[in-house]
Amino acid sequence: MTPVRRRFSVEEFHRMAQAGLLGEDDRVELLEGEIWQMSPIGSRHAACLRRLRRLFTPLETQGLCLLAVQDPLRLSPHSEPQPDLLLLKPREDLYAEAHPGPEDVLLLVEVADASGTYDREVKAPLYARHGVQEVWVVDLAEGKVHRFLDPSPGGYREHHVLGPESILSPTAFPEFPVPVASLL
Repeated sequence: MTPVRRRFSVEEFHRMAQAGLLGEDDRVELLEGEIWQMSPIGSRHAACLRRLRRLFTPLETQGLCLLAVQDPLRLSPHSEPQPDLLLLKPREDLYAEAHPGPEDVLLLVEVADASGTYDREVKAPLYARHGVQEVWVVDLAEGKVHRFLDPSPGGYREHHVLGPESILSPTAFPEFPVPVASLL
């Protein structure tokens, strides 16, 4: 018999955690039924995430979005990544009934210290296949932000690479300018 790859469902992934097979401190996520171990969060990554949180907090305070930091995003029955930052459509229940899905995402941000290629070539196409409208990959090693727009089953149709001199705005908040230098 030829070996067959075993894909896990989100429910099985959660049961593994409940059974103690995956610890609370294990940095793992489920992508297309496979469990991926994520890189440890370094100080540059953590600082960038704090800058992002501080930057987008006024939008949340005004009730325009909910800010989610390293929370699960339910893409499908076999994919539940934990993006670094999500701007979500506001909801009264704060998504208590279920994790947000792609239709709830206003902006998804991944911070890459050593994982830039993985975030651009594995995670961004996954987000595109599931219809996440806008993804930013803040690549600290490159000193650039990769912006992905216009999702399709084959990936994002638009990919812009922005240097520290650039300014960008989330599509959902065009009046909210973000200097790329403030993210790096």
